[in-house]
Amino acid sequence: MGSRQLLVLYGSQTGTAQDVAERVARDAKRRHFATRISSLDECNVGNLINERLLVIVCSTTGQGDAPDNMHLFWRFIFRRNLPANSLTNTNFAVLGLGDSSYQKFNFIAKKLHKRLIQLGGNSLVPVGLADDQHDLGADAVIDPWLNSLWEKTLNIFPIPPGLEIISDEILPPAKYKVQLLDRDTQASTPVGNRNGTTQQSGVYSNVCPYHARMISNKRVTAPDHFQDVRLVKFDISNSKIKYSAGDVLMIQPSNMSDTVVDFIELMGLDRNQYFTLAQNDPDMPLPSGLPQPCSVEYLVEKYLDINSIPRRYFFQLLSFFTADDTEREKLRELASAEGQEELYSYCNRVRRSILEVLQDFSHVKVPFEYLFDLIPAMQPRAFSIASSLQMYPDEIHILMAVVQYRTKLVKPRRGVCSTWISGLTPESPDVRVPVWVKKGTIAFPKDPTVPVIMVGPGTGCAPFRGYIQERISQNNEGCVLFFGCRNKKGDFLCEEEWMSYENKGLLRLFTAFSRDQDHKIYVQHVIKENAVLLWDLLENKGAWFYIAGNAKQMPDSVRDALKSVIQEQGLKTEDEAETYLRVLDKHKRYQAETWS
Repeated sequence: MGSRQLLVLYGSQTGTAQDVAERVARDAKRRHFATRISSLDECNVGNLINERLLVIVCSTTGQGDAPDNMHLFWRFIFRRNLPANSLTNTNFAVLGLGDSSYQKFNFIAKKLHKRLIQLGGNSLVPVGLADDQHDLGADAVIDPWLNSLWEKTLNIFPIPPGLEIISDEILPPAKYKVQLLDRDTQASTPVGNRNGTTQQSGVYSNVCPYHARMISNKRVTAPDHFQDVRLVKFDISNSKIKYSAGDVLMIQPSNMSDTVVDFIELMGLDRNQYFTLAQNDPDMPLPSGLPQPCSVEYLVEKYLDINSIPRRYFFQLLSFFTADDTEREKLRELASAEGQEELYSYCNRVRRSILEVLQDFSHVKVPFEYLFDLIPAMQPRAFSIASSLQMYPDEIHILMAVVQYRTKLVKPRRGVCSTWISGLTPESPDVRVPVWVKKGTIAFPKDPTVPVIMVGPGTGCAPFRGYIQERISQNNEGCVLFFGCRNKKGDFLCEEEWMSYENKGLLRLFTAFSRDQDHKIYVQHVIKENAVLLWDLLENKGAWFYIAGNAKQMPDSVRDALKSVIQEQGLKTEDEAETYLRVLDKHKRYQAETWS
């Protein structure tokens, strides 16, 4: 490969890593590098030995697992028979995208960086550990990391004589060429297939989802409770979909109808206009989530993430499309490194959406082809499956909290997917929800007689509902559930079901209702109260221990409580109890599935 050829690879459950990878590619092209970009599993991993310059952007999922589009690469790069000098001629950099509220923060990026060094690679810069919890978001790490990367890279691969870095004040070409179809062409051109129900193999994905009919959409919290949680059931009887306890249902949402109307009107678009896309750059593949040809209405409703919070590059690009000098100056200020505090206050702190920013900058006129550069593709949402295929062979259930909250902005913030799903009813026969199943990050014991201790406050009980149903359908006992919520009468999710199992001796249930008394009681307190039982299950009966729920404080508090149980009941020192927990973790007898 030529010395000034850069390969940018990305791996992520969402589109964030791809967005950052595209940013790296844009920066590289401004510096006259021939740049290719792809997901990690789509690259020819055996050809890495010939790459002189490599940048990898990746996230971590679950309990330190590689994301879906990185599995093949991950298995290959950690093969023991790879020679230690495999990447001697490769200069590389690894950027991790993570969230420090998770226990294994950026684990994949750290491990990959070490492995590439083991294989002889030359690390250009220390591994970047971007953190969504930072006040300024991931960019607080990405910006200085990229500056260091380009400084080091240009020392090794200087810009050819006679060329200069292309100014970021020059409008780059659009990602794609757009051809608008006239009425006659639209009428004679077959519209791309958007219905995944034609798939008969039972193997569905984001490219080919199954369009499921909704069976029921029932609120399971009290009408006066502050949070609306739904038990949603889908019909999969014609799909051949298979899933196991711990698996995840992916849902591809649609934008809310009011925001679709507002965006189309604001941009001056014709919702019935059809178009096709072609590559402007051979290294930039066409989006897989759009039919060809596609209507403007479909694009805005199902593809463009108009309700997401814009990134810095959005403001930089938007500055080219306003005729107003004051607006242009403001947009460039928000896109600058010096303007990040103001950008955070304007966008992130109040959760201002792309649509709302476009409404604020009224002189902006965006060319249609640049919508794909400005606005990211809408990403699927993941929900723990809350049912068992053995108990419900034709159904798949989820427990979904409807996201709505207030900031300083007048309009309440709404979760796109949860708002869309909550508004659907089984009486809407034409509405189908695009879904597919993905392997979960937690795995239950293969022996169905092994005792299982599950800690699942709130909707964290979802994967455990599926597993408990599976055990019960096989007439196996041994399930222990610690459930926590605010009020017994307000948000005791699945109360009747849990109580029924307990009354039949099929489940041991322990509850913590944090607001039903003067002092707050959480699941970690109830764990300590049942120390004798837990130690007996772990030490004498080989129980497995699981945590699922919000990643903020609960998982660490539960782990500390369990560590305290091990110390007291096992008569161990703090270090010995920590070692005990690590052994459980190593053998998958301690697992956590958390989300922020």
